[in-house]
Amino acid sequence: VDGVLTATEIAQLKLNADLVVLSGCETGTGQATKAEGIVGLSQAFITAGSRRVCGSLWKVEDTSTQKLMSDFYEGLLAQGLSTSRALQQAKMKLLRNGAAPFYWAPFILVGSPR
Repeated sequence: VDGVLTATEIAQLKLNADLVVLSGCETGTGQATKAEGIVGLSQAFITAGSRRVCGSLWKVEDTSTQKLMSDFYEGLLAQGLSTSRALQQAKMKLLRNGAAPFYWAPFILVGSPR
């Protein structure tokens, strides 16, 4: 009831989600543990029942993230691309428009590749 949703609380949810997108800074990172590997928001959503999670590995810039996410959803929803293909095409569009990897490379998919 403190208004903060933790990875532990997320992992206890019962989700039936195809995709969770976490477009904020460092949402694809976590802490390494000896027993569990990398534990963070991505792993919590997978544990809760999401088949895949998209997150970022470092601090992201707002304008390029907005462009990437718009193109990503365009590929998913309007073009019917797979999640991995839609993310790849969105990244390639930024690259073709001259954006350095810093602006598009932090976004990764975890979970099922479809």
